[in-house]
Amino acid sequence: MDKLKLRFISVLVALAVISLAGSGCGYNQLQGLDEDVKAAWSEVDNQYLRRSELIPNLVEVVKGAASQEKETLEAVIQARASATQITLKAEDLGNAEAFKKYQAAQGELSQALGRLMMVAEKYPDLKSQEGYRDLQAQLEGTENRIAVARKRYIDVVAEYNKAVRFFPTNLTAKFLLDMSTRETFSVTDQQRAAPKVSFGSEKSSQ
Repeated sequence: MDKLKLRFISVLVALAVISLAGSGCGYNQLQGLDEDVKAAWSEVDNQYLRRSELIPNLVEVVKGAASQEKETLEAVIQARASATQITLKAEDLGNAEAFKKYQAAQGELSQALGRLMMVAEKYPDLKSQEGYRDLQAQLEGTENRIAVARKRYIDVVAEYNKAVRFFPTNLTAKFLLDMSTRETFSVTDQQRAAPKVSFGSEKSSQ
């Protein structure tokens, strides 16, 4: 049995070497796609970090005008703390459990932030403050950048995963580069990720 296994492995290695010698080995292609995935993930992570950095100031502004909304404010603070504690490095993108935890934490923060923005709509004095409007605009822009970054990551990972799984580049990925598929966001997650942060004045004018 051991000899059969050894022979089988030898055949696979030989196939990998033959593929590498040919034009379709995909070595450089896989390396390039791997770098694309890392770059795309870095942008996703950076935009989530940017959003997280905006939240303390937003909470303080809302607290000043709507301190009675204590439960909503505390929920945002707690969700932010949880989200910032869970990090995901590019080399861990193949870990389904770690990716799921990261995604869940960011999703909970999105939901808590969405509830905060809905609460803020009830306070005309708050919406009229320049500081609040500025933070709201920054948050809206960040959510848009998150959506764009996530979409790019989804597209790049799709190309990477195909190269890792399809023949003959799958041989290069497995035997020469030790590459495996990466986790990605689903389309549904992409659509529901961002909370609504539209301006009250825009709503009233429509």
